[in-house]
Amino acid sequence: MYFGSRDMPVRLLRQEMAKEQPLLPGSWWVVGCSFRYLAIFLLSILFSIAFYCNREGRLFQRRLESFSSVQIHGVLASNCNLFAGTWVYDNKSLPLYKDSNCSFMFDDLACEKYGRKDLDYQYWRWQPDNCDLPKFGAKALLDKLRDKRLVFVGDSLNRNQWVSLVCLIESSIPSSLMKSRSLKGSLYSFNAKEYNATIDFYWAPLLVESNSDDPSNHHLSDRAVRVESIAKHAKHWADADILIFNSYLWWKVATMKVFQESLENSTAVYKEMESRKCYEMALKTWSKWVLGNVDGNKTRLFWMSMSPPHTLSSNWGRPHDELKCYNETQPITKEELRGSESDPEMMRSTERAVESLHGRGVKIDLLNITGLTEYRKDGHPTVYRKQWRPLTQEQLANPLTYADCTHWCLPGVPDVWNHLLYTYLV
Repeated sequence: MYFGSRDMPVRLLRQEMAKEQPLLPGSWWVVGCSFRYLAIFLLSILFSIAFYCNREGRLFQRRLESFSSVQIHGVLASNCNLFAGTWVYDNKSLPLYKDSNCSFMFDDLACEKYGRKDLDYQYWRWQPDNCDLPKFGAKALLDKLRDKRLVFVGDSLNRNQWVSLVCLIESSIPSSLMKSRSLKGSLYSFNAKEYNATIDFYWAPLLVESNSDDPSNHHLSDRAVRVESIAKHAKHWADADILIFNSYLWWKVATMKVFQESLENSTAVYKEMESRKCYEMALKTWSKWVLGNVDGNKTRLFWMSMSPPHTLSSNWGRPHDELKCYNETQPITKEELRGSESDPEMMRSTERAVESLHGRGVKIDLLNITGLTEYRKDGHPTVYRKQWRPLTQEQLANPLTYADCTHWCLPGVPDVWNHLLYTYLV
């Protein structure tokens, strides 16, 4: 059964652009024109839109493919887009670990531990169309990471991926004396002592300084940022050999307060700005830091594209969005998926930033996980997770009100993201 689609990101782009194009200039035009002229006018508009979207779609796809070439077993597979393919059910080789056997598992991701009975979400692997992913080898990855530091930087989806990677490699280090985990403020750290390899996660959900930087207390009604300030965070990852960035979820609000001065200054002047504009400004700050601080001969850079949530069940044919992803046990089978919970404009902003850095000699690999992840409505924790805050009476009466359709059960979808990352690294 085919779940992936090579053109899916293009379709997302076309649908978003199509929604922006007005088809009728006004009711007075309809009244004042004959049916024939109206039909000719509408056809010309539709033709123009189709031409423009098709042109932009082709350009968009070529950009994606330029980021998707990868060294596989030492050979450049330029015709292999790793991110276009099929979800294949495989209960023989998967999962590669169990949540109960991973001593570094987080309870908000341990769905089986917290009562989820259907485990099919653990058995789906990703199969690219024109090539095969190499078999994941924990020891091969640790050899590659010997005497190195790898850091995930971003929000809770990057933390989700960090936990996945640590669980994937932990089983190859049987002695508890040879591995350790520490938590210090925003920095989560795993160390494989025999290899002197460190795999870290640093909490910086907007990359730049914000009032959401506390790793525990960050759910605030008003979001505030200093879009030109990144040094506070960057000092914690500047010495990394491999950096994996993401930032998406926390920008999904209408507006933000933009500060020039310290966020702790209660009298500081701020400006209310549209969040998408803030995101673009933050990307410029991040790009400036990369240009001034990253040695391309020493440090590898990756950007994880957005991980789409599944809170609108109408996207996959359910009549009521309030059901979200609750009780979903299978991937979406609709090939031409709308993907309305992803943001093509933010994706384009990220691509422009990456392309700009490429043009200035900085190599960054964009791991475009959005399209393939869009189909996995079945992989979220929903109610099968530890609740860190006491549930209200309303929530207890209706579990749908607190179902988590953003993060991912482990083992599960983030293991595939890490398999793709492994393909680039090893």
